[in-house]
Amino acid sequence: AGWDIVGIAGLLFGAWPIFREALDNVKERRMTMELSMAIAIVAAAAISEFFTALVVTFFVLVAEELEHLTVDRGRAAITDLIDVMPHRATVRRDGVISVVPIETIGIGDRILVAPGENIPVDGVVMAGASYVDQARITGESMPGKWREGDVVFAGSINQSGALDIQVDRIGRDTSFGRIIDAIENAEQSRAPVQRLADQLAGYLVYFSFAAAILTYLLTGDIRDTISVIIVAGACGVAAGTPLAVLGGIGRAARNGAIVKGGKHLETLGRIDTIVLDKTGTLTFGEPRVLAIHPAAGHAKAELLRLAAAAELRSEHPLAKAVVAEARTRGIAVPEPDSFDYRLGRGVSARLGDDRILIGSVKLLQADGVEAPADRSADAVSSEICVAINGRYAGSFAVADEVRPEAAAAIRALHAMRIRTLLLTGDNAKVANSVGASLGIDAVEAGMLPEQKLERVRALVASGAKVAMLGDGINDAPALTAASVGIAMGSGTDVAKESADIVLLANDLERLVETVRIARRTRHVIWQNFSGTISVDALGIALAAFGFLNPLLAAFIHVSSELIFISNSARLLPAADRMRLPRREKEDRE
Repeated sequence: AGWDIVGIAGLLFGAWPIFREALDNVKERRMTMELSMAIAIVAAAAISEFFTALVVTFFVLVAEELEHLTVDRGRAAITDLIDVMPHRATVRRDGVISVVPIETIGIGDRILVAPGENIPVDGVVMAGASYVDQARITGESMPGKWREGDVVFAGSINQSGALDIQVDRIGRDTSFGRIIDAIENAEQSRAPVQRLADQLAGYLVYFSFAAAILTYLLTGDIRDTISVIIVAGACGVAAGTPLAVLGGIGRAARNGAIVKGGKHLETLGRIDTIVLDKTGTLTFGEPRVLAIHPAAGHAKAELLRLAAAAELRSEHPLAKAVVAEARTRGIAVPEPDSFDYRLGRGVSARLGDDRILIGSVKLLQADGVEAPADRSADAVSSEICVAINGRYAGSFAVADEVRPEAAAAIRALHAMRIRTLLLTGDNAKVANSVGASLGIDAVEAGMLPEQKLERVRALVASGAKVAMLGDGINDAPALTAASVGIAMGSGTDVAKESADIVLLANDLERLVETVRIARRTRHVIWQNFSGTISVDALGIALAAFGFLNPLLAAFIHVSSELIFISNSARLLPAADRMRLPRREKEDRE
């Protein structure tokens, strides 16, 4: 009797957290594992199996504590992210440099970032040059060189030189802030698969009670009946599913993709069709000089210098491409002495003793200059011809260049059995050439924004799971209509607000990796589902036929739960990668 009193006291003390949670679940009319465990513990105690009841209690408490530790590891990802942001920044106002709290900085302020410091804002480099590590934001592992005019993101690390940055976005409006929001919202936003997990957990409890009642009616053995209740467990599904979603969104964020909720990650994992815009998505969105073809007796550098000088004052996109190419190559572009723009044809300019004509072949012909027939022109690039002092001097091939990673990204999507469709407002010749070079399944050109919208709606209505990738204002309606809308980080704010996922890195490889993460997350969740059902079915059968005692049943319950939670935890980003220590980065260099 004395030991019974000790057992009851120990049981009440140890099992109180389980009983309290079970009572809350009863009030909410929810059938949960805590409720079934509480009933099993009370049943064991009722037949004086106090040791069994205490061991079951111990197992359940250990399992819950390990579950909390694993989920806390997911939440630690958020803490790690927030902790890397500096709380103070060096700002220049009215010529005075001072260190101020980060909350007091406003848009338009100029801040100074020394080597080794974290960049606290999104902004534009106004002065200075440095290598900047943006791995936290875009997932790009190698630091890149940033100069005047380049955009930097909060959370990046300034590695070598001092930077003077004009503030564009602060706090939660920055790309870094949006990553933190995405991961925090992952805990609140319930994907459909999470609701399914909760339903499954409830059904398994009902099933275990039904099996326990049937066992008692057939065998009359209360120990086997208790074993049936104890062995069935769905905590691995109930806790593992939100943990997997949190891990998937956190891993996507490390990869440079902001996923705005668990349901979007789940949808992305099921897509079978991806609709792509061309300009700014598959291409860079701005004309670039792809090739220079100087005539005999002319050097490339000199031809480019004179052409850029003639185009310096022009606002035409093709003219800007020539000037940008000269500056990229480090060529000093002189001011022209005179400049005359001829609408739709080109430019006539004078530089010293040189008279320069640059534009279409018709411009040169109108001026009496004969351009050779074999000028290396191609079908998809725009040709700019140059004449110097009345003689043909060469030509430039200018086009909106296809992103270098695009072909590999399309191949990777096809390997995942995802159909690709290019919808663009560009002309059919250019669109078909880009589509053929990348291996895109179908191309539809000359499409207005409303036509893109109708096409995406038709695909969704046909039962396809459609992802739409775009970057412009004209893509926003189609992004909203798709099963999941994905925006390029370089795109317009309208596109990014309309999208469910934002790719910060402007890199199609990030799109492929994000789809892989979404599919892996879905795969892990369904592994947990099928594993839980299999273990519970086998465990209930063994317990019902007397092959499991309550202690062994509790061990199987807890072990399977921890296995499935650990399976979900594999998706969480590695803590060391979250923090990205400077020493590790320097070692890599």
